[in-house]
Amino acid sequence: MRAIVLAATGGPERLEPAELPRPQPGEGQVLIRAQAVGVSYAETQIRAGTLPFPLELPAVIGAEAVGEVVEAGPGVTDRPIGSMLVGMTGGVGAYAEYVLLPAALTCPVPDGVTPEEALAVATPGAIALGLLHRARFAGGETILVEAGTSSVGTYLVQHAKEFGAGHVIATAGSPDKRDRAAELGADTVLDHGTPGWPGDLPDVDVAFESIGGASATQVLGHLTPGTGRMLSYGLLSGEPAAVTAADLMERGVTITGCSGPAWAAEVFGTHYPEMLARLASGRSEAYVARTLPLEKAAEAHRLLESRAVTGRVLLTL
Repeated sequence: MRAIVLAATGGPERLEPAELPRPQPGEGQVLIRAQAVGVSYAETQIRAGTLPFPLELPAVIGAEAVGEVVEAGPGVTDRPIGSMLVGMTGGVGAYAEYVLLPAALTCPVPDGVTPEEALAVATPGAIALGLLHRARFAGGETILVEAGTSSVGTYLVQHAKEFGAGHVIATAGSPDKRDRAAELGADTVLDHGTPGWPGDLPDVDVAFESIGGASATQVLGHLTPGTGRMLSYGLLSGEPAAVTAADLMERGVTITGCSGPAWAAEVFGTHYPEMLARLASGRSEAYVARTLPLEKAAEAHRLLESRAVTGRVLLTL
């Protein structure tokens, strides 16, 4: 089968087309013939070796795919051959013509939704819904969405007021992206590429923190004393949020780390199918920036690293 192999960490050129044996599904797995594969910014960091990730090289990276079931492993009875599924690999293996998916991490593509639309929405939309539910808005609060036109940030901005947010502040790194954040529903848009940008923030009740590093500490200094909360879910800077217990105690605020197995189970078990249902009913939209053939995986990584696109980048087969 056709696949993209990462033999060693480094630049996008490390992603090389190869022919590999077709995998066989094991207990609880399905094998799909992929129609499209999702590409995420986190995967560019894995490829570069800047994001800690347990990976034995050479490897086929990639965590999201959509396609037709061609074989089911032992114990799988509810994913018939020929059905169209969107799902997650659990970590690696998606940049390929045939992809193994744990059946428990798949959902049928709803009627009226294209496979590419389902793939574009499912994971980032589900993460956004999980964050919005966990924020527990009191109603009318001021919120901050860092990277408001990223794959997850897009849905946070789009749906925040539906969940009770009052004033939505988003950040974006270019004029086009700032315009886009405003179109999505942000009331105020800031440039997170400007040094010290958090200094322009008013008091913020809820901060969806995806940049990490030192800017997280600056944002925390603007959380509403006593009730402010930060939900940390990303590492766009390549570093975790530099926040200490002393920082939290000084303002009496909280930080919640949205990651790990329990978080993943909540997002996938509840919010993944919820987001697909929203897409099918027209309550959410699919934002696809570019589609490229599988063999152009390196170009897809360059696009994401350029920060020049808004919406998903997909590889098609």
